[in-house]
Amino acid sequence: MRTLVISDLHLGSVLGRDVLRRPEALDALAQTAASADRLVLLGDTIELLEGRPAQAAQIAAPILRHLAAALPAGAPVIVVPGNHDHDLIRPWLRRRLESGARLQPATRVPLSASPLLGELAGWLRAEGPRPVEVRYPGVWLGDRLWATHGHHLDRLLGAAIRGRLRPEDGVARARVEDFERAPGADAGGVRDVLASVLPDAVGDGLSEALGTARRTLLQGLPALAGIPGMREAASVAALLMEQGIHRRAAIPAMAQVARRLRVPADTVIFGHIHRRGPLAGDPGELWHPDPSGPVLMNSGSWVYDSILVGPDRGQDRGYRPGGAILIGEDGIPACLDLLAKIPDDVLRGRI
Repeated sequence: MRTLVISDLHLGSVLGRDVLRRPEALDALAQTAASADRLVLLGDTIELLEGRPAQAAQIAAPILRHLAAALPAGAPVIVVPGNHDHDLIRPWLRRRLESGARLQPATRVPLSASPLLGELAGWLRAEGPRPVEVRYPGVWLGDRLWATHGHHLDRLLGAAIRGRLRPEDGVARARVEDFERAPGADAGGVRDVLASVLPDAVGDGLSEALGTARRTLLQGLPALAGIPGMREAASVAALLMEQGIHRRAAIPAMAQVARRLRVPADTVIFGHIHRRGPLAGDPGELWHPDPSGPVLMNSGSWVYDSILVGPDRGQDRGYRPGGAILIGEDGIPACLDLLAKIPDDVLRGRI
């Protein structure tokens, strides 16, 4: 079975950075999907952290219908929610946490977990019947091959940045529920923790308020980009993100998540950090930071962030959108760049 894994589509992003709105990008993805036996949407499929779910859904629906139509008839689709589309499962997850029921690394989620999740499944089935299932926080895609969005690594990011990423530091989290209840270093994690324990109506209000604040901030970015010296400062920030956070902290933190959850995997595929890999020039230890743990792979993103993408100097750019993982019939995953032939100007959003 040939399995195509994509993540971080962020459909409905307020700045239009979600490149699948561009016909060229969508057609390129659809061409690859046409030869896949199974599709995995590995988190952040819809942009729900910006507090405008109806608008995001309106943008996402035709794109996901088009993508599903490109798949072979009856090919299954697996949805794994991430942190930006956590609201797809929030009501269901809150009830699970309240009941004390354990979450396994690949827990099956009912399509009735939220109204929007049911709608999403409908979009994927619009062109014909096909199995659609939802798993959280991850899914098994082969023998000892586990895939997850990866946002649980944020809960360990602070310790990783300080160089203190050891199981004995703080709470040695070994359950999915522990990661869900720990806010970690990201604002989305704080919101998810609060929203998962509050009543639905209160949680919805919190999501809307925080989404409005996030959207307002993002809408101000185009104006900031025009300030003299801002581009240079942003380039330094991008370098810090790549070298100081993702390489030094986020990727090792993902390995630690797999260790603490005791996931019996030789390979772990994740998304979240928008950095496709491994690339040809990456050192081997970057994606295998725990010699006794699994090899890591990242499916990249479908968002054009001009600062992280950087200028085209002829080398492979890990943050450029269009990343995917293709698991062949032999069960071996390969990292792909599906938009390599499409110019930056076609993919670029408002900034």
